[in-house]
Amino acid sequence: MLSKNQIKEIQALQIKKNREEKKIFLAEGLKTVNEIINESPIIIEHIFATNDFIHKNTLKLRQLQIKVTKITEDELKKISNQINPNQVVAICNYFKERALIFNFNNNFTFYLDDIRDPGNMGTIIRLADWFGINTIYCSPTSCELYNPKVIQATMGSFLRVGLVYIELNELIQKNNIKNIYGTVLKGKSIYKEILKNGLIIIGNEANGISEENLKKTSRLISIPANNNKIESLNAAIACSIIASEFYRQLKC
Repeated sequence: MLSKNQIKEIQALQIKKNREEKKIFLAEGLKTVNEIINESPIIIEHIFATNDFIHKNTLKLRQLQIKVTKITEDELKKISNQINPNQVVAICNYFKERALIFNFNNNFTFYLDDIRDPGNMGTIIRLADWFGINTIYCSPTSCELYNPKVIQATMGSFLRVGLVYIELNELIQKNNIKNIYGTVLKGKSIYKEILKNGLIIIGNEANGISEENLKKTSRLISIPANNNKIESLNAAIACSIIASEFYRQLKC
């Protein structure tokens, strides 16, 4: 049973400033919470779950000494960010900050320039996980990792892919990045370019890469279109196509 105060405190974590103040965030649903339990149980502060979840995971929860509170379906709906919540909500601690060191000579990764949509952000994290990219760099104005919609969209991949929020200029200064790709509409086709490891900048959903950051690119690339009536691709879709071609050329 949850008290009114507990419900209020959990609901407050839907707001960024409250998450940042306490350095805790919400993770929801069977898949996401089970992955946290299996891969990183140390970050779990408290689990609120229905009887079904607790019954199936009693032994594991006891072994890991995870604090659990049984709640009803109605209580779950009150603390969930989902329309149809699935059995469990976990309160978790923030991760330790990732180091800025990344071997750009032997690997490729993304710099997300003002990506605002949490669905896009979560999907990009998930596809990075698919292609074995363990670190993504983001402008400080990009969507926050701990946004509940981002966590949900990653489907657990946030456990394996770290995000570093940093200005592009600072990132370049602290790393010897030889190849900086800018994804634009009129760049060279990724299918005609001999790609090399480095940093790939993905621009804002509406405005693309900022002029300031565009000046720091060494190569401009694009995804060729067969229909000039379409103005642009969704940022996450663009990332998936670009990552696939980089992976094909450099890893296969």
